[in-house]
Amino acid sequence: MTSASPVAPDHPAQTARIAHYPVTFFAIGMGMMGLTLAIRSAERAFALPAQVSVWALALSAFLLAAVALGYAAKALAHPAEVRAEWNHPVRIAFFPAISISLLLLAAALMEPMPALAHGVWLVGTVLQGLLALSVISAWIGHRSFQQGQLTPAWFIPAVGNVIVPLAGARLGYTEISWLFFSGGLIFWIVLLTLVMNRLMFHDPLPGKMLPTLMILVAPPAVAFTAWLRLSGEVGPFGHFLLSVAYVFALLVATQVAKFRTMPFALSWWALSFPLAALTIASFGFAEAASSAAHRAIGAGLLALLLAVVAVLILRTALAIRAGTICVPE
Repeated sequence: MTSASPVAPDHPAQTARIAHYPVTFFAIGMGMMGLTLAIRSAERAFALPAQVSVWALALSAFLLAAVALGYAAKALAHPAEVRAEWNHPVRIAFFPAISISLLLLAAALMEPMPALAHGVWLVGTVLQGLLALSVISAWIGHRSFQQGQLTPAWFIPAVGNVIVPLAGARLGYTEISWLFFSGGLIFWIVLLTLVMNRLMFHDPLPGKMLPTLMILVAPPAVAFTAWLRLSGEVGPFGHFLLSVAYVFALLVATQVAKFRTMPFALSWWALSFPLAALTIASFGFAEAASSAAHRAIGAGLLALLLAVVAVLILRTALAIRAGTICVPE
């Protein structure tokens, strides 16, 4: 059971089975969907047929459906655990990963199944708006948050908003896409200030949360791709967003050596989606600006992403087998 839960499950093993589902949506939903879109970007950049990305989409959709069914069962059987996760000062930020996963699924479905993509996008957008408002309302309400509870995971609600235009702009929902894009950007700026203050002037992130530093890369990288969808060109602002994403990626790279001493946890999946977002942005810039250099950067990032996801899947499977994942804290 989570430390914030007021109700104990019947058995400790049951705890491991029902814990941390919002984090799992972030790990599997966003990570695997990001990988799918990154592969599709590479296929487009190198004029390859959309074959590998179709298989990646099928696998990602299957895993997302499995997690969704598991969380639905948990909500019915253990509603107190869901409330405990919502009241948790850190895990509350992971709830919009549910709607973000749907928005990424919609973007991945745009080419093979546009009609289905439309329906998924509508559901994901409504859910994203509700979850983002609810999470931010909880942040600015009467709940007491401590400085040490602020982590890069707090970017997730803001990142979800800038994902809306990825499919929304292509579906013709221009004004709604601009609304979410603008809201996401302004909260990214606000949260960036708060998170950097926490990282520089307060205690270091706990070991399991250290990989979430990679989330710093996601907002500007996703915002760049959304900007391309909305404006149709890179422009000075697009240059700024992609450059900021590269800067944060280099900053996180200086901390990679610390990861070797850490035990594996689901938070390691925080490496996947931001890396996928940066890969997609690099290929997007290469296409828009006819930049061979950025296409090469995208190819290198995709190779790294594939290696990272392979390791994450292996480590997750081994942790599940050993019973060392989703354990009480």
